[in-house]
Amino acid sequence: MEGDRKLPIVIGAFEAQSIAIALEKEIQPPRPLTHDLFKSFSDRFGITVKQVIIHKLVDGVFYSSIICEREGVEEIIDARTSDAIALALRFNAPIFTYKTILDKAGIFLKFSSKETEDGNNDESIVVDEILQESETVEIESGGNTGYRELTLDELHKELEKAVADEDYEKAAKLRDEISKRN
Repeated sequence: MEGDRKLPIVIGAFEAQSIAIALEKEIQPPRPLTHDLFKSFSDRFGITVKQVIIHKLVDGVFYSSIICEREGVEEIIDARTSDAIALALRFNAPIFTYKTILDKAGIFLKFSSKETEDGNNDESIVVDEILQESETVEIESGGNTGYRELTLDELHKELEKAVADEDYEKAAKLRDEISKRN
């Protein structure tokens, strides 16, 4: 179904981080995250994720299924919606839901004129906007020093440290600050 309706789903911090990593191709964790490991495992054994279906909503909890295929045989696997989305992103698999679920829980998001002018309604736009709005968070390095106070070299060092510490939210903010200066 095409349109401006979005399905807001509340998820945990780990799952949100995993989804953000999948959307932000530039940030690579030093070691594979759980969903990355699942993707590698699946690739090794010839299993593909064909699609994800968000098929039920009960008491605010979404229920999802992952449709997998191996050697022409499809299997349906029950999954938490956050995990299903994280895997769908890694497999470039479509995510579907039913109109009844969208009618019950969907919301309309208005895209800015900049986004509609270039015709890009990619989900990463929403993530980028969220990250840009939160860029005012300050780095804790002995004191309250904002990003603007740091040199490019210091920003790059902080970025490397954030990735090594698996603090991907901070890494994304640092990456954005570096991009603004380049």
